[in-house]
Amino acid sequence: MRSALAASFLLGAFTVLGFAPFYLFPIPVLTLALLCHFWRKSATPLHAALLGFSFGMGMFSAGVTWIYVSLHDFGAMPMPMAVLALFFLCAYLALFPALTGWILAKLHINIPVLWASTAGALWGLSDWLRSVLFTGFPWLTLGYSQAPASPLAGFAPIVGVYGVSLILVLSAALICLFFEKPFRKRRYPLFLFAIWIIGFGLQHIRWTKPQGDPVTVSLLQGNISQDMKWREDQLFNSMDTYARLTLESSSRLIITPEISVPLYRDEVPSSYLAQLATHAKRNNGDILVGMVEAPAGASEYYNTMFSFGASPDQSYRKHHLVPFGEFIPLKPVFGWVINVLKIPLSDFSRGGLDQQPMHLAGQRVAVNICYEDVFGEEIIKQLPQATLLANVSNDAWFGRSIGPRQHLQISQMRALETGRYMLRATNTGVTAIINERGTVLQEAEVFTTTALHGMAQGYTGTTPYVRFGNSLTLGLAGVLLVASLLPIFRGRRKKL
Repeated sequence: MRSALAASFLLGAFTVLGFAPFYLFPIPVLTLALLCHFWRKSATPLHAALLGFSFGMGMFSAGVTWIYVSLHDFGAMPMPMAVLALFFLCAYLALFPALTGWILAKLHINIPVLWASTAGALWGLSDWLRSVLFTGFPWLTLGYSQAPASPLAGFAPIVGVYGVSLILVLSAALICLFFEKPFRKRRYPLFLFAIWIIGFGLQHIRWTKPQGDPVTVSLLQGNISQDMKWREDQLFNSMDTYARLTLESSSRLIITPEISVPLYRDEVPSSYLAQLATHAKRNNGDILVGMVEAPAGASEYYNTMFSFGASPDQSYRKHHLVPFGEFIPLKPVFGWVINVLKIPLSDFSRGGLDQQPMHLAGQRVAVNICYEDVFGEEIIKQLPQATLLANVSNDAWFGRSIGPRQHLQISQMRALETGRYMLRATNTGVTAIINERGTVLQEAEVFTTTALHGMAQGYTGTTPYVRFGNSLTLGLAGVLLVASLLPIFRGRRKKL
């Protein structure tokens, strides 16, 4: 049993190779096939749960190491405490594959195809559940590993990332069955090939269509070190950097990163914002600037993007906040964390979930801030009205880890799900222009002070995912689970 648990841990760690920056999308299919093999051989539901837990610990320990960088390097959390916090987070996340394994074994499904479909359904549901519990942490959802090149990415505009997770694990389970001696002569390879061929065909369907002419864009990357960003003696340098990059741009749409001006909106000199607005008007366009908003007479404050230029001034307030980074959940229990982490402005208020796209440079731009683009079901709240997606972020918190690249791949999945361009303006990278197919068209060199100039095509139309959200995946998972339970209920009726 120990060797199987160790092997499961290694399989989980190798699964990370499917995600950015590696993009080896077949790897998760193979590692999950081997995990399914271990599950099929497990003697008890507890053993299956331990195998799933070990797999999860391997995957998350290898895949979310950037959290240690955020907590220790930039949050000033003592090393032992940061290591312990990372361990407990990984252990919590590993409970989801553990639960999948336990339920799968507990059901005692004897029909192989139903067993495979149940494995996919349970994993897809567990990935979705992880995205909603305790405000959600869907990082390393298996489906992201298939963006943008895998044939399974063709399912993304229909069932979203959790549906891709379901189909990935179903594929892995079919591979597992094929290599078991009693089932080698059956038609499992045909089922597997059919899934992947359908996915490949779906990749060639255009769910959305271009609207109007492309718009020129400039995505600004100030490269302000996180340990310098909030220092008062560095404020002029930050503001001067973004002013200079702005004035050098002739694009109609200019986007700065999240809180590019580290001040409250009413503290920013009016002459500074007027200069940016005048330049944007001269380009017959608009600029998005990230600042902190503190409404007059109110105690709350918001992480906000403000627009200035030819269009009327508009704003977007961040809705989905980062736990322990932008707000402290359960303050009576975790309030002490504020005294440990040296994170400025760690108690933001939430913006509304019903905010509408901004009308900028002739486009309708659905803005999302940093962590928000991890939640596809929230992004589609601004669709199908929006013609472009824009993610502004400060991934300097991740340092030189794999975190920024993983975040880029998440944005690629959002582009696939919605059939829209995604514009990413980040402080240190990865600043990029992603097309409606999830392909990175242009990318700025990370950790450089630069502006990424390019063209973005607006799109209109509605993908099935935009129309139905995660309900299609939840419905499919429900149907598969009901199908797997029917033989069990029939068997019980015969006994009665």
